[in-house]
Amino acid sequence: MTPSLYEWAGGRPALVKLFEVFYGKVLADDLLEPVFRGMDPGHPRHVADWLGEVFGGPAHYSTERGGHAHMISRHLGRGITEEQRRRWVSLLMDAADEVGLPADPEFRAAFAGYVEWGSRLAVLFSRPGAEPSTDEPMPKWDWPMPPWEPQPKKTSASS
Repeated sequence: MTPSLYEWAGGRPALVKLFEVFYGKVLADDLLEPVFRGMDPGHPRHVADWLGEVFGGPAHYSTERGGHAHMISRHLGRGITEEQRRRWVSLLMDAADEVGLPADPEFRAAFAGYVEWGSRLAVLFSRPGAEPSTDEPMPKWDWPMPPWEPQPKKTSASS
């Protein structure tokens, strides 16, 4: 049985450690600190619960924080720039290395893929006047299909 991304990463303890280190970097960064100034001290744990749920762990974020709709609400009107997004992604990747998240290509491809996708959505949600749908389910992220694995055959209906 293939472990979930959550299990492979090391579960909640590994994700909490990741986001504690990461948000320490964010608060020391001139570009990102103004965006996160005054954040709730529990923010790293909340984000760890978010990513844990997305990566196949317990549904703590949905049951305790309000799920996808709550996450969207935290970004509305913030006006996140592409430069800030890129710095956020870069610092998160650095923190992943620093705390020793698994470095195998499959895990890091899934991790990087989600971080790119999610951070780009955050920019869209944060634009002035954005009105994203708040009734969407929590995203679920899984292992990428390595290029050496046989690809599913396309049927005429899926072509």
